[in-house]
Amino acid sequence: VQLVESGGGLVQAGGSLRLSCAASGSILSIGTMGWYRQAPGKQRELVAGITSGGSTNYASSVKGRFTISRDGVKNTVYLQMNNLKPEDTAVYYCNVDQVCDRATITCFPSWGQGTQVAVSS
Repeated sequence: VQLVESGGGLVQAGGSLRLSCAASGSILSIGTMGWYRQAPGKQRELVAGITSGGSTNYASSVKGRFTISRDGVKNTVYLQMNNLKPEDTAVYYCNVDQVCDRATITCFPSWGQGTQVAVSS
């Protein structure tokens, strides 16, 4: 099972970006999906998460600006980021707290490789 992110880039402050993360492979089920970010010199932090039932949670710093959603058929999670600020600059990582492999009937957490988001002032 792999998580592949896309959608990062460079944008001016006030702009928008949409990140996508698609899970591929022999997937039986996927639990909570989320986005984390890590800025240079800082710890990785949770940005937003969404359960398999659709419940969401957000870091206080992004509430009202970012929206997380998921497509259960496509096994994809999205992060719509509006009104971006320079402090949003970071590498954004997709995470699944538990994905179960249909072939091996094993379950494990998974991370994407990360996508860079840079916001200029």
